[in-house]
Amino acid sequence: MDISIKRRDFLKTATAAGVTALVGDKLGALGQLQAQTKTAVKPVVISSANGLMATAKAMEMIQQGADALDAVIAGVNIVEDDPNDNSVGYAGLPNEEGVVELDSSVMHGPSCRGGAVASIRSIKNPSKVAKMVMDRSDHILIVGEGALKFAKAHGFQEENLLTESSREIWLKWKENLSTEDDWLPPHDIESKDIGEGLKSYLRNHGTINCDAIDLKGNISGVTTTSGLAFKIPGRVGDSPILGAGLYVDNEVGAAGSTGRGEANLLSCSSVMIVEYMRQGKSPEQACLMACERIASHTKERRLLNDQGWPKFNVNFYAISKKGEYGGAAIWSGSRYAINTGEKQSRLIDCAYLFKSEPKPKK
Repeated sequence: MDISIKRRDFLKTATAAGVTALVGDKLGALGQLQAQTKTAVKPVVISSANGLMATAKAMEMIQQGADALDAVIAGVNIVEDDPNDNSVGYAGLPNEEGVVELDSSVMHGPSCRGGAVASIRSIKNPSKVAKMVMDRSDHILIVGEGALKFAKAHGFQEENLLTESSREIWLKWKENLSTEDDWLPPHDIESKDIGEGLKSYLRNHGTINCDAIDLKGNISGVTTTSGLAFKIPGRVGDSPILGAGLYVDNEVGAAGSTGRGEANLLSCSSVMIVEYMRQGKSPEQACLMACERIASHTKERRLLNDQGWPKFNVNFYAISKKGEYGGAAIWSGSRYAINTGEKQSRLIDCAYLFKSEPKPKK
């Protein structure tokens, strides 16, 4: 085979190769620039309505370069530490025996890890313990006495979490018990007029969920709660259950919830919301679909009104990898906190399935 190359052909070949290399380098640089432009990240922090200060704190830390998980935990710690907030942490409303039991979960998007604690007593920052479970154990969820021992082994201090105000609320509930507790007689899905504690104005589902995208485009989230006020000791809702009260996928987005945990546990809605977003739904659309799923799956008559709609409420909050955000609830009137870089966070109305009746004026 003749492998000789004429000088003129060689020069043509060399010139073409040089041009190709030059153009390729320029295209490569242009491609890198375009990629950087496409991946430019605008941080977002979302939370339940009780997280105005939490979202502001988290955004402040993110803008200083903090990891999203560290930021959202620091944010919810403000609420956990607040003696005037009965929804989570210190001053959270107790179980039916007057003991405060807390739950929390965290998920770290870039490392695909998570951790949680449930029914932990005497530790006011369960969100920090949940992260410690993630960082310093081979487990995902530790509960009860084991969670307390784990926390103490890592330097957390026991404290009395029952404040005077939360004790007084608990005593008022005890003194007016009637049917307002969680002990039910034998019943089936057609039973009505039992479990009236669901309607008590003294009972709340105190929870804060907070999710964020940081400057690197990584997503993380936390949910923390004192749970249903005056619950049966040891009751665990959706907050510490990954996939129910919180779920994060770093390639898609994050979602979390507040409200009736029992309903959300039966649907594992947070992971469903993330999957709905993976299919192309917006965060708000995905949250509404989760609400619809819960409404359609609630069959017990005691939990339904005369129209066949849930008597209770569940709220969802979500952010997508693209920086979109949204929230939805079964009933109107719920809001969520959002911060996209401002010094002060703002509240936005949630989308909803059903319009709530106006509350009578006092």
